[in-house]
Order: sequence, then C-alpha cells, then structure tokens
Amino acid sequence: MPAARVLLRPTMVSDLDAVVAIERDQHNLPFITPWERTQHEGAIRFPDFRHFIVEAGDSHERLGFVILQGCRNPHKSVELKRIVLQTKGQGLGRACVRRLKAMAFGDLGAHRFWLDVKSLNRRALALYESEGFVEEGRLRESVRLTLDGADGYDTLVVMGLLDREYQARRAMGLEAPLPWVA
Repeated sequence: MPAARVLLRPTMVSDLDAVVAIERDQHNLPFITPWERTQHEGAIRFPDFRHFIVEAGDSHERLGFVILQGCRNPHKSVELKRIVLQTKGQGLGRACVRRLKAMAFGDLGAHRFWLDVKSLNRRALALYESEGFVEEGRLRESVRLTLDGADGYDTLVVMGLLDREYQARRAMGLEAPLPWVA
C-alpha cells in the first residue's frame, strides 16, 4: 500500500451505516466495545469529538474510522477514543496514529494524548508503544469479553503521550510523516 495516500475526512451522517458495519465486523469486535448508531451520530455533532473516515487511494475507498474525544477539554487531555480499520497489516494504523498525534498536539493544542486498549490487542499495543505512547496503568478485568462463545473479562491498558515527549520525538526525527500520508 505504500503508493496509496491515507486521508482523514470528517464523518457524515451518510457514512454511519458503514461505520457501524465496520465496527461490528467479526474481525474487529474482539478489540472494541461497539457503539449504537446514535452514539456515533452524537460524536459527529458534539464539538468535543472529532469523528473521521479513513480513506486511501485514488478511489478514496473507505477503510475505517477514528474518533477523538476531549477536543475541548479544559485540561488539554485528548483521547484517541477509537480507531477501527478493515485493512490490517499494511501500515494504515501507524499512518492514522501519526496523523492523529499531529492533530492532537498541533491543531488541538493537547498537553496529553491518551487511549485505552484491550490487553488482548497485542498488535495495537505494539503499535502504540512504537509510536511513543507510555503505559500509565491497567484497569484489571474492566471490560466484558465474549469470544468464541466463552465469557470472560479483559484488562484495559491506559497509555499516554505528553506534548514534551511528542516534541522530543519530533526533534529526533521520529515523528516525520509517512511519505504516503496526505
């Protein structure tokens, strides 16, 4: 996919059926707690959120979505609420995370950019760590998990990146944009 350009465009109400379908895809469900359509609609309309569709290529194929929350937080703490991609293993997640970090610390003036991720989502944990996020704590067995007919609980890992850490990564050349990110 290196020739493709990754774009983040604001989600429209007309995108919500696709957003819900992507979220409820069997490959994504183990890693997220899906929202109702009305929750996504609220996130589109409420100014504290930024809800984006991830597109790539000349055809602007819809590949997933991302949500930021806390965009008007008085403490300048912005949350990466959700990132869900249909295409995995091609660098799209990394491209999105880099764009979102630049947006959080640049456009939104965040002091802290944070997220939580299920501990079973090893791929996402490795990505966030490689992108400078630091584990801040764990919420043990805080989310119910039904996987392959078995009920249980998973732990949420809270990770964060501070503005000074982001700036240090920029100074070291670690935050250079990917060549195929728009």
